[in-house]
Formats: sequence, structure tokens, C-alpha cells
Amino acid sequence: MASEQVIRERDVQGVKYLDRVLPLLKRLHEAGCERDKAGNRDLHMDQYCALILLFMFSPVVDSLRSIQRVSELRKVQRLLGCGRASLGSLSESVRVFDPELLQDVISELAVDLQPYARDPRLAELRQTITLVDGTLLPALTRVAEAMWLTTRTGTAHHAWRLHTQFHLDRHVPQRMDLTAGKNSGQSDEKTVLRQHLAADHVYVLDRWYAQFKLFDEIVAAGSSYVCRVRDNSSYQIHQQRELTAEARAAKITFDAVVALGDNPERRPHHPVRLIMVQVPPHEKRSNRKGNTGAGPSDGLLRIATNLLDVPAEIVALLYQHRFTIELFFRFFKHLLGCRHLLSDKPDGLRIQVYCAIIACMLLSLWTNRKPTKATLEMFYYYFTGLAEEDELESHLQKLKLHTT
Repeated sequence: MASEQVIRERDVQGVKYLDRVLPLLKRLHEAGCERDKAGNRDLHMDQYCALILLFMFSPVVDSLRSIQRVSELRKVQRLLGCGRASLGSLSESVRVFDPELLQDVISELAVDLQPYARDPRLAELRQTITLVDGTLLPALTRVAEAMWLTTRTGTAHHAWRLHTQFHLDRHVPQRMDLTAGKNSGQSDEKTVLRQHLAADHVYVLDRWYAQFKLFDEIVAAGSSYVCRVRDNSSYQIHQQRELTAEARAAKITFDAVVALGDNPERRPHHPVRLIMVQVPPHEKRSNRKGNTGAGPSDGLLRIATNLLDVPAEIVALLYQHRFTIELFFRFFKHLLGCRHLLSDKPDGLRIQVYCAIIACMLLSLWTNRKPTKATLEMFYYYFTGLAEEDELESHLQKLKLHTT
């Protein structure tokens, strides 16, 4: 049997970079202590979350057991203000601490985030550009609530669905909501989005969100939408618009205000604009049982929006930016430790998700740039002692010079 990895003090450094968030977490110190009449709780919520953040930034801390081992180090105890945490207390914490308390920490950090240089072509848009999508986090097979569809081979998926509203300019999530994996009922992405609509946003959506009732609700909330609709969407033209040279250069072939849908009683209750963009045809593939794909695309991307006065090429550009959220999901799951779930309890998963959002915000605050693999690797090298502090500072300085 292989011996357990020994984590030494020199393997963990750079905890001072968490100084920006530790005072905010400190406010949660007494959370979950209401029933602790004897005052003998050893692991508090702020300490637990700080250990989760250390797990995300230090490659040598890669499991719940390694979190327990790193909590034994005097250096970590001194800097994070925690004592030795047992596996039992780490596991039990997720049943005691309220993950929603971390929303206030996230909101406070968000105040300090500065917008990145926006694409100059989007400069006239005054609303917050919000990319909306969901992703699946693999979970343990014993989580029955997470069972959803099967593959062609009959293998069951076990996952949680992570519904994300992503701030394009700041390149961080505005909010993340965790539900069971099946994309229906209360876990349906449309249902979750409509529960959290806000004013003064441009919601950029994929075609799963193409629901006329949702479009109306977004407009009623004082916001706008840019949403891909299905290739077989029916419509009647009310006002055909002439294509500008800029629109043609962006491969736009159609721009009109339309009556969307074939049932007059179920159509959106506001003017809808339909824009078509020429794209390379492709065939949709699916690994879902009984689903052999939706057939080949006709090479036209159909985008519905209530932005009537925005140039067609800008609407197309907005939708193009939707894929930024896909890149973020890859970063989120592969580089911040979120492929490995520390708990199979919903509240434990929410704490890990919220801590991952905090980690992304810290990276943005440290660098004033979009989080990248290279920068995260440099922090890995520093947190494990492979890079010296001056080398990390030099890397960050180069990023700042590049930004300006």
C-alpha cells in the first residue's frame, strides 16, 4: 500500500495572498454556532472556507484528507487562525454552515473589481452584458438526486448542474446556483434564470433558453436578451431592414422585425428582431440514449433580440461572446479543483462553488486581468515553493504593464 503524502510547511506558502478575503470571511466566524451551547466548536466557517481556498490554489492540497493534513501545519494554523481539523469536523461542517452567507463576501469583493477593456465595438451598450449558461459537475455515484439521462451504452450520469450568470466585462460569475443535474422541472435552466432576473442587463443566451414567455419576463424586468433560436423557428416579417456594409462584412444575411412563432396567442408581447448570420454548417452530435443528433445545420445562425436600435453586427458580436462562458467553465472545472468535489452534500457543494467564485475574483484582483492558465500556474509554483516571491511579483508586474 502506498504511503500517504506528507505535506510539509515548505510545501505551502503564499497564504498572505488570501489577506484580501480573510477579514471578510472572519465575519462568518460564529455562523453555525447557534446550537453550540458548550462553546467547544473547533472548526469555524471562516476557517473552513479559508482551507477550501488553500485547496484551490495549492496543488499539493488535492483532497479532503490533504486539507486535514495541511491544517496540522503551524504556519497554516497561524496565518488562517485555525487549529487542527479532523476529517470528522471537515465532513460535519457542510451540515452546519450556511453557504448563502458567502454571497455577501462575493458581493463585497465584486465592488473592487474593475472592468476589463471592453471590446470597443460594444462601447455603446450601457447595460451589463451577462452570459447565461449551465454546466454539469461530476458527482459521486451515490448521489441519487443527481441521476439524470443515460448514454447510448446505458451508463447513468451522476452530476449537479451549475447555473451561471457571467459578467463579461469583469470576467467573473455574478452568481452561480446549484441544482440537480437533470435539466427539467425546478432544475431547468430557464426556470432558474427567471427566478434571478434583474434590470439593466443584456442576457446572452443559447437556444435552450428560447422561450417566448421567458423573453417577455426579461423585457418586463427592464432588461434585454440576445438568444439563439432553433433552425425551424417560424416567423412573419413585419419590417425588413436593409443590410449595411458592416453587417454584410459580418456575414449577416437577414435582419427584420418579425412576429415570432406560428401561434398568434403565444407570441412574445413585444417587438422581436430576428438576425441571421452565415456560419459553417455542422452536424450536432449527442451521446444521449436514443438521440442520434438533431440533423445537420443549414449554415444560418438565427438570433432573436429585443435590441431594435443596435447595429446587426453588434448583436451578432454579442452572441459570439457567449462562448467566453464555455472557456470559463473549462477554467473553473479543470484549473480550480472543481472536477474533484469535496462533498456529496448540496450545501458542501455550494460552499465549494462559492469559494471557487471567490478564487476567481482574487485572481482578477491580483492581476487586473482575465484569469489565465499561465497566471494560475505561477501562483501554483509560488504556493508550493517552486517560485520565489520576486518572480511572482515580476510576473504580475508584466501583466499590469501589458494591461496599460
